[in-house]
Amino acid sequence: MRRLLYVHVFLCCLSMARPFCPSQCTCVFHGRTDGTGTRSVLCNDPDMSDIPVNVPVDTIKLRVEKTAVRRIPTEAFYYLVDLRYLWITYNSITSVDTGSFYNLKVLHELRLDGNMISMFPWESLKEMPRLRTLDLHNNRLTSVPTEAIPYLLNITYLDLSSNKLATLPSDLMDIWPPFNGAPISTNASQKIVLGLQDNPWFCDCKISKLIELSKMADTPVVLMDLFLTCGGPENLAGVLFQRAELDNCVKPSVMTSATKITSPLGSNVLLRCDATGFPTPTLYWAKSDGSPVNNTVQESPAEGIRWSIMSLHGILYKDAGDYSCKAKNVAGNADATISISIAGTISTTIPPLRPSTGTGPTSQGTTFTPPTDIPNLPLLTSTVLPRTSTTLSAVPKKPKTTPSNGLQKDEKSKKSDASKSIKDLRIVEETSDSAVLLWAADGLPNDAPLTVVYSPYGEDDVKRTEETNAGSGKILLEGLSSGMRYSVCLIAKGSDSGKDPCIDFYTLDNVEDSGPNQLFIIISGIACALVLSLIALLIYKILALYCKGHNTALDEEELEKDSYVKFETISMKQRTLTSHPTELWARRATHESERMLLCSRSSIDSQMTYKSDSSRSEYLC
Repeated sequence: MRRLLYVHVFLCCLSMARPFCPSQCTCVFHGRTDGTGTRSVLCNDPDMSDIPVNVPVDTIKLRVEKTAVRRIPTEAFYYLVDLRYLWITYNSITSVDTGSFYNLKVLHELRLDGNMISMFPWESLKEMPRLRTLDLHNNRLTSVPTEAIPYLLNITYLDLSSNKLATLPSDLMDIWPPFNGAPISTNASQKIVLGLQDNPWFCDCKISKLIELSKMADTPVVLMDLFLTCGGPENLAGVLFQRAELDNCVKPSVMTSATKITSPLGSNVLLRCDATGFPTPTLYWAKSDGSPVNNTVQESPAEGIRWSIMSLHGILYKDAGDYSCKAKNVAGNADATISISIAGTISTTIPPLRPSTGTGPTSQGTTFTPPTDIPNLPLLTSTVLPRTSTTLSAVPKKPKTTPSNGLQKDEKSKKSDASKSIKDLRIVEETSDSAVLLWAADGLPNDAPLTVVYSPYGEDDVKRTEETNAGSGKILLEGLSSGMRYSVCLIAKGSDSGKDPCIDFYTLDNVEDSGPNQLFIIISGIACALVLSLIALLIYKILALYCKGHNTALDEEELEKDSYVKFETISMKQRTLTSHPTELWARRATHESERMLLCSRSSIDSQMTYKSDSSRSEYLC
């Protein structure tokens, strides 16, 4: 009886432990004959507004479709550790959190198509290391940032169609063959599928690799739609990628002056490479193991051209190997390799011990043998170390007089002497591209080697060096830039680090550069002179009018002449038999009162005519 009760309680607990299905979802268990199976959940209720949180933990496939869900919150599926397929399609999602897909370690397929996502958290893909399918088509994405590229390395199906993408990072295509340098495989399982159609692509150099890919016949990257079209610029709008020809877009090419260089041990080596391309490519050096090289200088003398020089000072055996000069622009990549080998050998021997009753330290003799008959090499400056031979023998019982102790004292004294030997360091005769460095060397032999290190102030990565000796007392520094501040240090062999004398100086401005400025100053001066003369003339006119208005020295006669018209009085002559018939009028002078009267008369009065001899006089103007 008790056993039956235990069995009943166990069955009840088992039935309660069965996972519950969310009320707005449908759960289907796909069982097998062996008792195992998989569970899929479908949630397609139009009234659902949130991602369900009580999905069975053994769910393999979850579909949330055609609902009113607008946001995927943080850690929305963290408990679904077995989830492999997540479809959240054709909803109203506008926001996806960075941690929305936390703990989905085995997720293989993520589909978010048919939503309104404008910003996708690409860094969230690192939570899904096994993800191979990413479907984001029919959204509102406007860009794919460069930071997203590392998270797309393992994606084999990427659908970005029907968005608002106008361009892609130029480095995105480099993660797939043939642009990544990997051998092209014909295995269909290794194909990469890209969906990029129905986007307003702006066809320029940034997507030149994508345009080149669309023109390839057999590639591991398969485009869903081969008929991609350009949305801009205006001259390429509506043109198919296969027929698009880009202007001012050229892949870089790299050229070096040598492919192999052999240099003596301890010498200085300069390596140069030149690159062309459009846009102007960037250059950088790297060793055979991929590590970058920092001792470089580069310059672009014109658009589409750039050169770079790498310097190696006092090369050792570890510096031997291959050095690659790599050029890169948005249209592609290129590189060239220079191999460096070291000439010269170092032999190490152990001399036999002398028979003696005492004991003492045993040392080794080291001999350096410099190479001979080394041919002249291009782009190579070398400083060969002097031939030295040092032998340390074991001497018992007299440690105070051993050569090793004497050598140590010698080195200490040389270091102290070298640190105090360079004095009066100064710069003279500065020009726009050169300067003369002077110094005084006390206590150093004339042939003691010195190294001059100089660079633009604060730019230690572009240092340049010149070798000289202490006895010369001066050196010419050439190849400087005009109007810049430089730092120069004089280093003596054996001096303490950090105690070398240094000085700062400025180069002069380039006189040729001031030509346009001088022309501008001359034109400005002429313009200013014309403006000032016009202003002076205007002031003169104003003053003249002002003075004329206040001048009361004009006499009355001038006023009459300017203001009145001189009139004459005409009167009828007495008629006689002998008088000429045309001489009927006589003239007489008028007085001021008559003149004023004349001015006040009307025009009608001036038209009156009297025929009698005694008629009054008439005034005419």
